Amino acid sequence: MKKVLQSSAMRELLRVLIAITVALTLGFIITVLVSDDPIGAYKSFLFGPLTKLNRFGDWIEESITLIFLGLAVALVFKAELFSLGQEGQMVLGALAAGAVALFVPLPGYLRIPLAIMAAMVVGFLWGLIPGYLKAYLDANEIVSTLMLNVIALKIYEWLLTYSIKPPDAGYTASATFTAEGTMPTFFPPIPFLGELRTLFMQQTNISIALYLMIIATVVVYYLMYHTPFGYELRMVGANIKFARYGGINTKRTIVLAMAVSGILAGLAGAHVAGGIHRKLILNITFGLGFEGIIVAILARNNPLLIPFTGLAYGYLRAGADVMERTSDMSREMVLVIQAVIILLVTAERIMPMIQKRIRTNRAQRNGDPPADAEVIPAKGGD
Repeated sequence: MKKVLQSSAMRELLRVLIAITVALTLGFIITVLVSDDPIGAYKSFLFGPLTKLNRFGDWIEESITLIFLGLAVALVFKAELFSLGQEGQMVLGALAAGAVALFVPLPGYLRIPLAIMAAMVVGFLWGLIPGYLKAYLDANEIVSTLMLNVIALKIYEWLLTYSIKPPDAGYTASATFTAEGTMPTFFPPIPFLGELRTLFMQQTNISIALYLMIIATVVVYYLMYHTPFGYELRMVGANIKFARYGGINTKRTIVLAMAVSGILAGLAGAHVAGGIHRKLILNITFGLGFEGIIVAILARNNPLLIPFTGLAYGYLRAGADVMERTSDMSREMVLVIQAVIILLVTAERIMPMIQKRIRTNRAQRNGDPPADAEVIPAKGGD
């Protein structure tokens, strides 16, 4: 059995490596066709995030946000719910955290935790809405979450434009957060780091969100595999009819899955507002909410793998930004290369997931368990 598992893992790794190699090759061919210096342009894409400390910081900062979002997506995907609401939950989380940072007159050691909690609560409440619609009204979660994203974005834009933006501001943005409202950068005072630690704190915005992300990863893993809620979540994902027959309150599980996912997306919003931009601006999320789907799919919804896939995908995005700034490649062509790589790397992940969903739906209609239903232990583990 051990040899079989090792062989399966090696085949899986080989498929991913082949997909990445083909994707990078196609990306280079595109670069050759449109760039006067394809070698230099692609070199900046592959190695740019490691060439300067501030670029390295940008990579880590963006990866932190992606990991929060990947964890949020993994929770709902584990229950076979195709929620696309992370964008709206994230932007409202940023709004809540920003409002506390700007208007609550408390010292930093109280204001920053309060801002983070506000983002988590707002994300939870916004996640309750599509969860309730799905569980009790059988509303399609893809449609409801997409529509709620639009509502959330418009609420954010309206409040920022007419209530938060200073009257004398030349563009639509809030005032810059004071130190009491900004997530602090923090590196442990390790002696051998010396000047490197000082440079990190001066040239990057890597904040305490890094530690929050690590805690969130551990909590989500424990929640998913070592709690009754996690067991119910996975059972609903395996076969909702059998979960209901087994006595699980499937409606409550669906609502909570969506709502708890909103907490993590809200944390991502708090990080973007208080840790990266340090103000509220228009288009603050730049569609990042949907990128969490890719991170979760690459990790197969495993919380312990999401930090690695988040770092990998964050590196891809950071490299694309460096390529755009330092070469003759236009933004549109950079996005094409990025999209080709993403499609090829994720294709072998997405199709099995869709096929499993189709087989599960067919089995539910026939009243039979699906052939590949997940075997779920009652007491932790997977």
